[in-house]
Amino acid sequence: MPQAQASEVGTRSFLVTWILSYLLGPLGVDRFYLGKIGTGVLKLVTFGGLGVWALVDLILVLVSAQRDKQGMKLEGYDQHKKLAWIITAVLIVLGGISGAINASTMMSSF
Repeated sequence: MPQAQASEVGTRSFLVTWILSYLLGPLGVDRFYLGKIGTGVLKLVTFGGLGVWALVDLILVLVSAQRDKQGMKLEGYDQHKKLAWIITAVLIVLGGISGAINASTMMSSF
């Protein structure tokens, strides 16, 4: 199968890939969406490499290094990258705050 030129944009959506990677990355759903069935199954059975692979894939999507099965770029990256970065950063910060509050609450109950 011939590889696509690096500048070619495919039909797979950046936004869909980003959302799937963020919400269902450990289950490999983002890989299945991109047509990468083999690595999708592997990611599923390893639960996203215990989260590490899922995180790496999320970063690859955010920096536009993730490609579809034909090697084509994801459609809509330039239009939506800023929004995706901002939402991802906010969710990570909120997750950290929530974790800190939860840990504090658990420690005070002992």
